Amino acid sequence: MEDYIEIIKNSYSGYWNYLKQELLFQNQWNNYFYGLIIISIVVWGLEIIFPWRKNQALFRKDFWLDTFYMFFNFFLLNLIVLMALSNTAAAFFDDILGVIGLSISNFQLFDIDEMPKWVGLLIFFLVSDFVQWNTHRLLHRIPFLWNFHKVHHSVKEMGFAAHLRYHWMEPVVYKSLLYIPIAIIGGFDAQDVAIVYFFAIAVGHLNHANLGWDYGILKYIFNNPKMHIWHHAKELPQHVRFGVNYGLTLSLWDYLFKTNYVPYDGTYIELGFEDDEKFPKDFISQELYPLNKK
Repeated sequence: MEDYIEIIKNSYSGYWNYLKQELLFQNQWNNYFYGLIIISIVVWGLEIIFPWRKNQALFRKDFWLDTFYMFFNFFLLNLIVLMALSNTAAAFFDDILGVIGLSISNFQLFDIDEMPKWVGLLIFFLVSDFVQWNTHRLLHRIPFLWNFHKVHHSVKEMGFAAHLRYHWMEPVVYKSLLYIPIAIIGGFDAQDVAIVYFFAIAVGHLNHANLGWDYGILKYIFNNPKMHIWHHAKELPQHVRFGVNYGLTLSLWDYLFKTNYVPYDGTYIELGFEDDEKFPKDFISQELYPLNKK
């Protein structure tokens, strides 16, 4: 137990030092703080130049709430929960394997160091995106998890910052289910992961932006605004009542497993979920909502 407490303490202190380096621009090109700001400004600029919904205000409904969510979830949440949780979970999992004389290295399927870097990154990207696609499906199908996911679906007007409006419990679920597959691949350094991470953030911002793009033939590979808006549709047919278009970065999984749904141009469809008018409107109440839900 003392070892786990020490891991938690080191996680907090280590991430705090890392965050200071980010803010003071001491890290190099893979600076997540300023990278997020640059991506956000670029996508917001595209919204301004090429607005899909012409009557949507520049500072749309809940713009500032979503902006707060964006920075809270991307940085402070990591400091408060995820770094300590993921590091402790990794140590706990390794200890469990150690009891039966194994380690995570016994399950590694690839030796990434012996592969061309682009092949290793592609495998990492595909595996992580597929696991997250499946996790996203669970958030819709399991009532307990859906109560947390409602925070994200409470968005009533889409814009880039809506991408990172989610309850703090969501990344706990994502990280927990993603840990073992990624650990089995292994072998990546921080700069390698940053490439995939920045790409996923950019695509996620675009998916939620006020842009009427579907990327042509590439819509069958990459998620896009015209597809993702149907994921947020308030009313869906009974046969897809648990949701559609679960892809985060890739739409490929939805087309392969028949969860794709783009019946027509959804420019002005109503967003949300049943009885969302009763859903809390402020950050604190939204965070507490799943705990108060019977």
